Amino acid sequence: MTSFAMNVELWGLISNPKRITVLAGISVNKDGKILTHKETGLVSDAFKGNVLKQLKGNIGIGHVRYSTSGEDGVTNAQPLTVNHSVGQIALAHNGNLINDSALRNMLEDSGVVFQTTIDTEVMVNILARSLRHGMIEAIQRMVEIIKGAYALVITVGDKLVGVRDPYGLRPLCIGKKDEDYFLASESCALDAIGAELVRDVEPGEIVVIDENGLTSYGQNNWVKKKACIFELIYFARPDSVMDETSVYAARHKAGEILAKESPVDADVVIGVPDSGIGAAIGYAEASGIPYGVGLIKNKYIGRTFIQPNQKLREEGVRIKLNPLKETIKDKRVIIIDDSIVRGTTSKRLVEILRQAGAKEVHFRVTSPPVAHTCHFGIDTPRRKYLIGAKKTVEEIREILGADSLAYISLEGLTESVGGKTTFCRACFDGEYPMEVPILNAND
Repeated sequence: MTSFAMNVELWGLISNPKRITVLAGISVNKDGKILTHKETGLVSDAFKGNVLKQLKGNIGIGHVRYSTSGEDGVTNAQPLTVNHSVGQIALAHNGNLINDSALRNMLEDSGVVFQTTIDTEVMVNILARSLRHGMIEAIQRMVEIIKGAYALVITVGDKLVGVRDPYGLRPLCIGKKDEDYFLASESCALDAIGAELVRDVEPGEIVVIDENGLTSYGQNNWVKKKACIFELIYFARPDSVMDETSVYAARHKAGEILAKESPVDADVVIGVPDSGIGAAIGYAEASGIPYGVGLIKNKYIGRTFIQPNQKLREEGVRIKLNPLKETIKDKRVIIIDDSIVRGTTSKRLVEILRQAGAKEVHFRVTSPPVAHTCHFGIDTPRRKYLIGAKKTVEEIREILGADSLAYISLEGLTESVGGKTTFCRACFDGEYPMEVPILNAND
C-alpha cells in the first residue's frame, strides 16, 4: 500500500461519522509486519502528513472509537496488535460482547495478562490461540465462543479479513475500486475514496481479501438477521446505504409517517442536525407546513449522545446548536429529532427555541421511546438513565417543557424501513435477538 493508498484509508475514516470524537487508530501491514499509530481526538488531527508518510504497507485497517466498554485512554484505542508464531495480527472491532467478563476471566486463569480494558483484546487473544489450525478455522472457533454484536476487520500475513456476527447486528460492507477491495462500516466511506459499494457482508459471513481477490467462507453460525435499527435512525450518515436500505430514504419516510400519526397546527418544521433533517423534510412535505433551517450545528462539536459521560453531554448541548432566530421567532415550531435517550439534549433544545422567541414548541420523534438497555454496542447500558423507561409520554413532555410531544409508533418505524422485520428493535420493545445479561430493574 502506497502513501497515496494510506491517504485513501484516512479519508475513508474521516467520512465514517460514527465514532470520531474519542480515539482513532490505523494499522498497516507490509509483508506481514504491522505498524500501528493511535491518537486521541479527531481523525483529521490524529493523522498528519508526517505520520502518514511512515504508514506504508500492502494492507491497512483503521478504527474510530467511542465508549461502550473499557475506558478512553490511548491504550484502549484500536486496532489492537499481537505477536504470534505465524506473525503479527491486527484486529479492529465495532460492537460489544456480552460474555466479555467470563472470557476475560478464563483467559486470565490460563495466564493471559491484559493490557487494555476493552473486549477487543479478548477476541484477539482467542483468535491467536487457534491460529495454528489456520486462519479461517481460528476465526470460526472464535465466533463459536464469543457472544454479542461485532463487525471485525483483521489483517494477518498477506490477508485482510472481515467478519460479521451471526445476527448482522453491526454493519459491514464491501467496496471495490479498480482491483482493490475495501471493508467499511458505512458505504459513505467508500464513496469518499471513489470505491463502488459491492454488497454487505452477510450475517455470520467471513470474507478474505488477498492477492487472489475476495473469497467468502459462507454464513458461519447464521441464525436470523437482526441488524440494529438504531444505525438507520441515528448513527449512520444520511448518504449511506445499510443492508440495502437508504438511510436518507428511511428517515424521510419516518417523517412522513410521523406527520400522519401525530399532526399539529404550526408555522414551521425544523430538524435537529444532522440525523433529524431528512425526517423534518419528510414531515414538512407530508403536512404541508413549510420546512425551515432553525438550528445551526457547531461542526467542531461531536454528537452529545455519544460523549462518554453525562457532564460532557450536558456541556456539549449548550454549545453544539445555535438557533436561527429569523426562522423561529414568533412561530409555532415543530422540531423533529431522531430519538430521546436520556432527555438531556431534548430539554435543552426546547429551552433554546423558547429563548429564540418560539410561540409554541411541538416535539416529534422518529423513533419510539427508548425503554430498554442495549447490550450490543449502543451506549445505553443503564435503564435508569433512559427517560422512556419509567416516564409516560405526558410526563416526558412536562420534563422537556414542550407544548406537545409525540413519538412514531413501532409499526410506523417498521414501515419507514420498507416493512422489513430483519432489524433488532430491542431498545424499543425489549425483544433481544439472543439471551442477554439480566440487570436489576433499577439499572
